[in-house]
Amino acid sequence: MKNKAILGALSMDLKRVALGYHRGSNLMAERFFEEALKRRDEIDLTDLKPYLLKCLKKIENIKNQQNDKAADDALLYSTIFQNAAV
Repeated sequence: MKNKAILGALSMDLKRVALGYHRGSNLMAERFFEEALKRRDEIDLTDLKPYLLKCLKKIENIKNQQNDKAADDALLYSTIFQNAAV
């Protein structure tokens, strides 16, 4: 149950990252990206499905991408984690 709340918060942080990059507000996107990484570290990895573990590992790749690709990937992962939290 605790993981669902954290996954929901992670989803919202990633959605804000996507909005920040899309709007051209890189400072906002980077701030929420740091928050997303903190949320990721709070998750108990023992009861997660394998596809969620893969997605959690790929979050860090967002930082090294162009803004458009980073926004797309952040939105994609946001949707995946939002669905997992429901």
